[in-house]
Amino acid sequence: MDHLLIRPEQTGDYRAVEELHRRAFWNLYVPGCQEHYIAHVLRSHPDFVPELDLVCEVDGRVAASIMYTRSWLTDRQGTRVDILTFGPLAVDPALQRRGVGKRLMAESFRRAAGCPAVVIFGNPGNYVSSGFKSCRRYNVCLEGDVFPAAMLVRELTPGFFDGRRYRYADSPAFQIDPQAAEDFDRDFPPMERAFQPSQEEFFIHSNSVIRLPADAEPGSSE
Repeated sequence: MDHLLIRPEQTGDYRAVEELHRRAFWNLYVPGCQEHYIAHVLRSHPDFVPELDLVCEVDGRVAASIMYTRSWLTDRQGTRVDILTFGPLAVDPALQRRGVGKRLMAESFRRAAGCPAVVIFGNPGNYVSSGFKSCRRYNVCLEGDVFPAAMLVRELTPGFFDGRRYRYADSPAFQIDPQAAEDFDRDFPPMERAFQPSQEEFFIHSNSVIRLPADAEPGSSE
């Protein structure tokens, strides 16, 4: 990579970014994908964070993209804290495993200074090297004290998490219409939908939870 530039996404990047997300996610989690449609609809949603809508140019072309939405943590006393969630995050398949996504994340964290934390859902193997930890480490759960194995947390404000139990809620921006996503995809060149092993890996991660007593200490294993 001769030259790498991280900058805000511009209107003229929209189609290239959507094509990038489609290439990066096609058949990765399910046959086909919806991430390019999610990227398309997020930009007009009120929870979208335009100042953290970034792309990474490599040798003059868009090679990676990250998008953020607002999300929330609520403690047991009902106090709600605004945090952030990113996704989709895409890196061109030809440049994956070369540090491009990690550099894009790092720059987005720098620009998000002042926000307490970022919560995402993803394969832990892709994110722990960028500072993400299991949601259980920070006592962050879903409704019903459920700790998904794929829910990962990165503390941006050191010391923000103090042991209190937080319940996470993401933006309704991700509640998309599957038929609308199908219709949107027809505007792109045909690609074959197929099974690949990463889909089973995704199923395992997304259906696994950490089951511990409700009063267990954060980070404990019993």
